[in-house]
Amino acid sequence: MNKKTNDWMKINYKAAAYKSKYAKKENGVENEKDLKPRSPVVTLMGHVDHGKTSLLDYIRKTNIIAGEFGGITQHVGAYNVKFKNGKSITFLDTPGHEAFTAMRARGTKITDIVIIVIATDENVMPQTKEAISHAQVAKVPIIFALNKIDKVNSDPIKIKRKLSEMNFLLKEWGGHYPSQEISAKSGEGVDQLLEKILLEAKKLNLRANPNKPAEGTVIEASLEKERGYTTTILIQGGTLKVGDYLVAGTFHGKVKLILNERGKSLKKEYPSKPVIILGLNGAPTPGEKFKVFLNEKEAKQFVENKIKLKKEHKFRFQRKPQITLEQMTKKIKKLKLIIKADVDGSVEALSDSLENLSTDKIVVQIIYKNIGLISESDILLAVASNAIIIGFNVKITSKAKILAKKNKIDIRLYYVIYNAINAIKKALDVMTLDAKKIITVGTAKVINCFKHKKIGTIAGCLILTGQIKRNSKLRLIRKGQLIYSGELNSLKRFKEDVKEVNKGYECGIVIKNFNDIKIGDRIEFYSP
Repeated sequence: MNKKTNDWMKINYKAAAYKSKYAKKENGVENEKDLKPRSPVVTLMGHVDHGKTSLLDYIRKTNIIAGEFGGITQHVGAYNVKFKNGKSITFLDTPGHEAFTAMRARGTKITDIVIIVIATDENVMPQTKEAISHAQVAKVPIIFALNKIDKVNSDPIKIKRKLSEMNFLLKEWGGHYPSQEISAKSGEGVDQLLEKILLEAKKLNLRANPNKPAEGTVIEASLEKERGYTTTILIQGGTLKVGDYLVAGTFHGKVKLILNERGKSLKKEYPSKPVIILGLNGAPTPGEKFKVFLNEKEAKQFVENKIKLKKEHKFRFQRKPQITLEQMTKKIKKLKLIIKADVDGSVEALSDSLENLSTDKIVVQIIYKNIGLISESDILLAVASNAIIIGFNVKITSKAKILAKKNKIDIRLYYVIYNAINAIKKALDVMTLDAKKIITVGTAKVINCFKHKKIGTIAGCLILTGQIKRNSKLRLIRKGQLIYSGELNSLKRFKEDVKEVNKGYECGIVIKNFNDIKIGDRIEFYSP
């Protein structure tokens, strides 16, 4: 046996031994017996100055584990809080719901529960409504923390009433959403809030497999003069150990040091725990997935392949929009919309009109509506939820334009409500037709148009394919976009009414209730 063969066998033997230590998946699903309970991961969201940071600081300072000297040593994006009963909760301190949704837009799900913090001495502010919308899109349980009850002008009833008007009925009023009145300043009600978080987590039955190589998500990363690249990560499965070869995004390296948020050095850490690591050769983007490999060679090879695939994907899909009104397919059962308008009256009028367009086949879902300019937050929400943005009498911020162009988000701006309603009607027509699996029986090209005072527009057409019949349904296409769908009012050859016209022949048609026909339009016919 030569040296090369012997080395190859040793490498594969080590790989097999390494993998045998960890529980395997069956058909991509973890074995039930290998799953262990894990801590819930909670994100705090809400309006600026409503007390998110104050609440998190209070929880951290009052739950410092005995024996840990020095208290809070540094600010990082995630914290794990342990309690006397042995339970723990991981809190994510995001800079805002935009960052939260940006992670989800990259396909990353890191949060189990969202806490919406609302100041009871103010109101349900626009940013609060946005935060709620982002949490709903992520499809995670919501708990409302009604903060600042120590203030003289605090009015929790007003907030509860406002939430109920937004269809968020709290449990104490017979609804489904847990809530807790708190004071992040004095700590009143905070213990009860934590109990409700743990109760919600128990319902979710959160579990993970600790007996495998670690995997999870990057929370934040930075370059420090003394230590080099530091990366805060959330372990979502497996166990991370010092010495592991880790890949995050397009960066890799051997884990040299593992620290918790208090600066304590660790040899290893388990699922649902946030840690700071040193050893990567760069700073990955927040929201990137990470995973552990057997050795440096495998890690480098994985990164090289990932970079190649990323370049190919960018080249192949750089001109393809995420979704447009013309690209609705039979797979989509809902048309998701984000509405921004100049005044409340317009928002309500437009959203009500569009929701009323829903049919038994397709539902128009307004996932978010508000007044003001179309912002970056709206773009991120559209990316995460695969939605179309409808703007009425509003403009787009310069940063939002750049972000929308980068993510190929379809934004429609209107100044007449009827035009917006008509555009959505057309989109629903396409979706409904596709859902019925219709088969085109013939196509025609408009080669001439004639105006008639009584009849309307008569289109002179050449039948390109198939056969059209008097009772055919139709849709008119102009420059690749659906303009109208409906039915024929009349079908003629010369001056005679006919029942059908075949390929290669010319004919005159009148479309029922539609006159905006132009030369060059394409008409597709299908059976009713």
